[in-house]
Amino acid sequence: MTESGTAGGMISVDRLTKYSGTDLDDLCDATESAITEGGGFGWLKPPPRQVLENYWKGVLLVPERRLVVGRLDGVIAGSAQLSRAPRNNEAQAFAGTLTSAFVAPWARGRGLGRGIVQEIERLAKEMGLAVLNLDLRDTQRAAIRLYETVGYMRWGTHPVYARVEGRIVPGHYYYKLLDGDVPPP
Repeated sequence: MTESGTAGGMISVDRLTKYSGTDLDDLCDATESAITEGGGFGWLKPPPRQVLENYWKGVLLVPERRLVVGRLDGVIAGSAQLSRAPRNNEAQAFAGTLTSAFVAPWARGRGLGRGIVQEIERLAKEMGLAVLNLDLRDTQRAAIRLYETVGYMRWGTHPVYARVEGRIVPGHYYYKLLDGDVPPP
């Protein structure tokens, strides 16, 4: 867990393996807020609350997936997930995917997103991963700036990646070598 205080409140980032207290409600609230503002999980409008609750409960059940959350004054305000390849995929066992990252609009601009990404990278290294991959919509400009600032390299663009509000939006693909080099065979 990492913590830092700012003029805008106390920021903390930690790995979640079970929900306690108001964690699940906080996570659902933050998710709904992020989706409403145009950034979340492929959903264009918040699904029914039970669907969100089931989604978040399910995340903790997937053996190849880890959840990192960011808190503002103790309230979950954002998260990201680290996925590794299934056990039968030996060829890509060294790579992970950073996915479903978001920060609720009311908590943005405080460094929470950067903290979440840094914790995902630490976790990936601990798990023996050497590369992180991610993809996101072209409309997620703040996320693009963040990832490029912390060293993610854009390797491609899919011109027909998503449909948002009736229009086709490109998507971008990124990777980051966690130790500066591809691991030996």
